[in-house]
Amino acid sequence: MTDMHAREDGDHGFGDEAHQGGAPTERTFAALPPAQGRGFATTWWGRAWLKALEDTALDLQQLKAGRRLARAGSVGAVSVRSGRITAVVQDRDRTAHRSDVMLQRLDEEEWDRLLDMAVESAGHIAALLDRDMPPHLVEDAAAAGVELLPGIGDLEPECDCGAWDHCGHTAALCYQLARLLDQDPFVLLLLRGRGEREVLDELQMRTASRAAPVGAGDAVEPAAPAGVPALEAYRTGDVLPALPAPPPVPDAPGAPPALDTDTEPAPGLDVSGLELLAARTAAAAHRLLAEALAPGHERQPVQARPTVSQDAVRLAAAGASKAQSARLAAGTGRDPEGLQRAVRAWEWGGHAGIEALEESWSPDPAALARARAALDAEWDRAERPELARSGNRWTDGEHGVQVRLAPNGRWWPYRKERGRWEPCGPAAPDPATAYAVATGSEVR
Repeated sequence: MTDMHAREDGDHGFGDEAHQGGAPTERTFAALPPAQGRGFATTWWGRAWLKALEDTALDLQQLKAGRRLARAGSVGAVSVRSGRITAVVQDRDRTAHRSDVMLQRLDEEEWDRLLDMAVESAGHIAALLDRDMPPHLVEDAAAAGVELLPGIGDLEPECDCGAWDHCGHTAALCYQLARLLDQDPFVLLLLRGRGEREVLDELQMRTASRAAPVGAGDAVEPAAPAGVPALEAYRTGDVLPALPAPPPVPDAPGAPPALDTDTEPAPGLDVSGLELLAARTAAAAHRLLAEALAPGHERQPVQARPTVSQDAVRLAAAGASKAQSARLAAGTGRDPEGLQRAVRAWEWGGHAGIEALEESWSPDPAALARARAALDAEWDRAERPELARSGNRWTDGEHGVQVRLAPNGRWWPYRKERGRWEPCGPAAPDPATAYAVATGSEVR
């Protein structure tokens, strides 16, 4: 049997030497511990190797014997070299047998096709340089006429036990190799004739040669730029065509999708809350579009982005249900009455109204001087109410009235109801008007 395989080595590409230089390429893997669990291979490469073995073997009983030996840890160190794997395998009675399994090497032309195919795919290059071999590499290699995995009859066994086909010893060796392929799929390329370093160096060289410019000394004519130079285009003054007129603003916001379906909502999902958010989002989009298309929009100051607390008030003012309002109040640290007070402030003045309700500040000397001048100018000394100042707030405790100065110089009217200061009107340009609104002597 040994003479027969030695003859096949010369005729069909089996053997121990590297593909061209004659230097042996060999790796030796230490004996693996007994296999735990049911399977021998977990990766795609390991399972594909076992399928080739099981499709090749004629005697299933020998495969079962090989699995038992491999599982028991009876396979010694495995030597992998070009075209051949070798190990000493012990029988259950501790008798040792040298076992070999041979796989035909790829010839020079096949290696060229395989490496050229790999270089053409960025995915293959990245995976191989990362010491990984993606499963689709096999399909692409087969399309290029190169079979990486062994097929039926490709695994040639040889054992000194005298078996003419796969015996338990060679089967055990193949099962052990599947475990090695799990660890390092480049073992398969070594079996096919080239080691890992040789393959990676060749890939890098071919990749670099494809990316390199024309050889030194060869003049390269620069490609003529496409289109018209920008400077020339701007000189003509006809750079862009006239823009179309903006579309008209829709009469009303679009209707949001209906979420009331027969399907039971997920636990914790507030369908009515989502519907409210969708409706308010549509209304806000309609308002923003109308503002953006209004004349002079580009000269308008940028509006400050509302806070989460202010946005909760906006939603409550938009028709939130009692349960939704309770959630909005709890989520922003307010009690229900506090949320309703903030809603009234919003209705009187939007974000600025909420700031007047919830924020207190101390005017600087210049702002304070202007405020006092406004107070003096609005009333005769005999008619001026008694107003006590605290920060930006002037209070008439006798009549339960308060006016609040905003940073922009406008005044907000407040009236005391049930022991709390409640907003009762929009901002006024002067304190007297705001005071009149708060006392009810002027309805605005």
